Amino acid sequence: MSDTGAPARRPYRVGYAPGAYDLFHIGHLNILRHARSQCDYLVAGVVSDEMAEFAKGRRPMIPLVERLEIVRSVKYVDAAFVETVPDKVETWKQVRFDVIFKGDDWRGTPKGDKLEKDFAAHGVDVVYFPYTVHTSSTQLRRALDALAEPAAAPGQVTGERR
Repeated sequence: MSDTGAPARRPYRVGYAPGAYDLFHIGHLNILRHARSQCDYLVAGVVSDEMAEFAKGRRPMIPLVERLEIVRSVKYVDAAFVETVPDKVETWKQVRFDVIFKGDDWRGTPKGDKLEKDFAAHGVDVVYFPYTVHTSSTQLRRALDALAEPAAAPGQVTGERR
């Protein structure tokens, strides 16, 4: 609250937090929580199955309609938007956010540098939040894949043919 009793103004009006949000975990929640603390209205961009496959080389384990419902239900999210194009500026033209939030694993990378350059031309800030290193969808996927592999019989090498 401000001294006048009105809610304190956040640094940004509309924020945008894109992601695949596959295998939703604490890192996703942290990004959304931190993002909402910086803006009056938070839109979470949920990458379509096709876009995730294009960007990461594999489809999400959780279908888009379910990922969208999960993200939409998080209390920090005011709206969820399905991202269907790889160009974030094209998404901005539809959503019109003031700031885009990304994990700091993007900072100083070619992708992050391009994002900053592209959005500087439109007056949109790029804000990075700490990446949750101990949990990621990639790690969870690897663990699930390992559990799905058939167990080798004693003395047998997995994948060996008889």
